[in-house]
Amino acid sequence: MAHEEVSPVSLTAPGGDSPAQGIGLCLSGGGYRAMLFHLGVLWRLAELGYLGTADRTGKHGPIGTLQRVSSVSGGSIVAGVLGVAWDDLKVDDAGLLERFREQVVAPVENFASQTTVSPWFVVWSALVSTVNKGVVRIYNQRLYGKKTLQDLPDSPRFVINATNLQSGALWRFSKPHIRDVRVGEIRNPTDSMAAVVGASSAFPPFLSPARFQYDESQYTPGSGYDLQKPPYTTRPALADGGVYDNLGLETVFRHFQTVIVSDAGGDYKAQKKISWDWARQSYRVLETIDNQVRSLRKRVLIATLASQEKFGAYWSIRGDINDYPAADKLDCPYERTQQLADIKTDLAAKDETTQRRLINWGYAMCDAGIRSWVEDDLAPPVNFPYPHERV
Repeated sequence: MAHEEVSPVSLTAPGGDSPAQGIGLCLSGGGYRAMLFHLGVLWRLAELGYLGTADRTGKHGPIGTLQRVSSVSGGSIVAGVLGVAWDDLKVDDAGLLERFREQVVAPVENFASQTTVSPWFVVWSALVSTVNKGVVRIYNQRLYGKKTLQDLPDSPRFVINATNLQSGALWRFSKPHIRDVRVGEIRNPTDSMAAVVGASSAFPPFLSPARFQYDESQYTPGSGYDLQKPPYTTRPALADGGVYDNLGLETVFRHFQTVIVSDAGGDYKAQKKISWDWARQSYRVLETIDNQVRSLRKRVLIATLASQEKFGAYWSIRGDINDYPAADKLDCPYERTQQLADIKTDLAAKDETTQRRLINWGYAMCDAGIRSWVEDDLAPPVNFPYPHERV
């Protein structure tokens, strides 16, 4: 397989070209915690005009407009809501924030108030069908209805990422195509948004695999590197996109000069005692491998931004807002924000106060990141989206 097709560290766009002017936004995984944190991020981006189509100029020159939204797992839940609402948002018209609250914030908050996956749900779904199909059914009922990939906008392009457990590569869902570099490409796919987001958030082992069924004739001839044949083409088995790339970085990094990454992923904690039983020890090994892969991607990204080979910003739900140089940042005490960062990675209901604090925290970190590293002449926010709850 060609190295440049899969490497997240190459600065050269596919085909050997330089990355295009434009903004790529990455929304990480992390369950409901990430979904709500990223909702706050999108809220602040909407206020700052980053969802609009007017070209922007940053600290280092022209940066263009938002061209791609790449998401994983919990980030894909909120990205999917934004994507199917995009045309109705009319991002360049007056009243955007009111429409954003109605068509994006309200559905996500309502969804977060209900549990999607519980132990009883896992057992019941496994007996009736599969856990993933049960999750997809809930996504269909509560969020996406009959919407498909073809209901996403042409621009910006929304890329919903999953991991192909058969090929070991990233499986990308978007409006123009679905693609695995080894298996091939299907153009103009009509997969339901519920199934697509269900695959992106199919955290192993209980929520995966997400199984899809295609006909070999749907694939573009010669579009896969070495696995364009059944059952890889006809019955792909997918899992959470975070298994391969929890930042959603790969589908953005090589393509665009400006990269904005919002990271609400879980924390790798030291563990005093390691279990002797194989199951728990194997899980710890997988956690360690996952942490190292994520750390490598973050180091490459931050080093590239620091050297100004690319422009943009990275922020983490675990960061300290006081480390950002922007003036007039919102007051976010570190000990309070760490409590939010330590919320479990799950799809369990969150109370209204917790929801609003996570949204406020994402909003504040986005503001600090953008005004510190992307555009430093923007006006600071007046207050949190939910001033009473703060963080």
